[in-house]
Amino acid sequence: MSEKIYHPLEVWFVTGSQHLYGPEALKQVADDARQVAAALDAAPQIPANVVFRPIVTTPDEIRNVCIETNSAPNCIGIIAWMHTFSPARMWIAGLTQLAKPLVQLHTQYGRDIPWDSIDMDFMNLHQTAHGGREFGFIGARLRIAHKVVIGHWQDAETLAELDVWMRAAAARHDAQGAKFARFGDNMREVAVTEGDKVSAQIQFGYAVNGYGLGDLVAHVNAAGDRQIDVLIEEYESAYTVAEPLTTGGSMRSSLRDAAAIEIGLRSFLSEGGFKGFTTTFENLHGLKQLPGLAPQRLMADGYGFGAEGDWKTAALLRAMKVMAKGLDGGTSFMEDYTYHFHPDGMKVLGAHMLEICPSIAAGKPSLEIHPLGIGGKADPVRLVFNAPAGPGLNASMIDLGDRFRLLVNTVDTVVPDAPLPKLPVARALWVPHPDFKTAIAAWILAGGAHHTGFSQSLTVQHLQDYAEMVGVEFLLIGEQSTLADLKKELRWNDLYYHVTGLRGW
Repeated sequence: MSEKIYHPLEVWFVTGSQHLYGPEALKQVADDARQVAAALDAAPQIPANVVFRPIVTTPDEIRNVCIETNSAPNCIGIIAWMHTFSPARMWIAGLTQLAKPLVQLHTQYGRDIPWDSIDMDFMNLHQTAHGGREFGFIGARLRIAHKVVIGHWQDAETLAELDVWMRAAAARHDAQGAKFARFGDNMREVAVTEGDKVSAQIQFGYAVNGYGLGDLVAHVNAAGDRQIDVLIEEYESAYTVAEPLTTGGSMRSSLRDAAAIEIGLRSFLSEGGFKGFTTTFENLHGLKQLPGLAPQRLMADGYGFGAEGDWKTAALLRAMKVMAKGLDGGTSFMEDYTYHFHPDGMKVLGAHMLEICPSIAAGKPSLEIHPLGIGGKADPVRLVFNAPAGPGLNASMIDLGDRFRLLVNTVDTVVPDAPLPKLPVARALWVPHPDFKTAIAAWILAGGAHHTGFSQSLTVQHLQDYAEMVGVEFLLIGEQSTLADLKKELRWNDLYYHVTGLRGW
């Protein structure tokens, strides 16, 4: 069997029962649970290792496995299954200490009722239908945010839901102790890219710190000629290189400068163990050009990135990259840049000055150099391409002061109406749901940022599961959204967080 996408990360399979049923029944429960766990672990749709844990039948056993889960470095969460009736007061001591994501798998060993042979022995053993309700009550009573997956453990839909949950759990796990580097501050006077880094570290687990640009420049200046030559060979193999950047071209030296920036950035980030970073065109002292190609390629390798010092988007993008690992489609930093207001079809053109991830490219990107007109430095090198048509979404993490809000808008990415020969940046064109005017108004009313994480691989459920795990408000603008309903939800959410005093769960 091939290695799991998230190996060596694990999800523990914990089955609840009780001694009321006698040793033979408990042996059968354990055997069944071991088989279900093994089948989940073997399923190609399941991205993390599923580890069977001995069945739990007492408060002490439950408490001990929850505590052990918290301290297990590779465990990202628990799948809980109530094979029989497991009195939920036994779970209080454990669940109140559980600090990792929880999913309740509401399934049963046999898919069908054995109509001809069913008897009370069968009924006593297969009690998920009401055992799961008992477990659900204590989750509600304790106000524990968790996911419930309903269906037979061999069904494709059940496996798909567990896959989504595990991807979100992996992203949450990835953030614990993660580090993000800021080169320069936020763009001056901008509001939405600001935020409370202390609250973010408490809420999500990652740390954000600033570093002098001179520290990065030292790494850039240390890039050797041979390193640069090798990296440029990689560029020439992967991209269509514009004539000025080719050997003997008039701007070849700029390509070497861009390669040195990438080498330096990679060196700095690798040496410091960072999972993402930010830059800003207002802080470039010592660099010959604004990093463009380097952030594009680093994002393609899984790093989080935010422009203009936007560390919240950098961290969100990293989480989205982790969730999207191994899925079709790409995920990128994005910005709502300009509108197409034509009455026959209103659209949003998403782009940025330079930094769009080539994982969303339709076809082979073009490596080009053009003037930037901002930042006061030499013309920067960048990859230029269009995103392919298909479903997608934009996600924004904003700090409202009393809480974080994750705002998501589903979209249909479309092919541009005509070529864009003079637009020297990577871009994506989309029609937002439910329609252009409703979506844009809803986004503005909800305080959504102009920077987002754009994905053609993730679904709403990935981000909703993630929001629940990290305890932040989740707001969806989708196909069924109306402004009236959204305004009500905004008011209700404000009231909830004001009354509870919570930043999340």
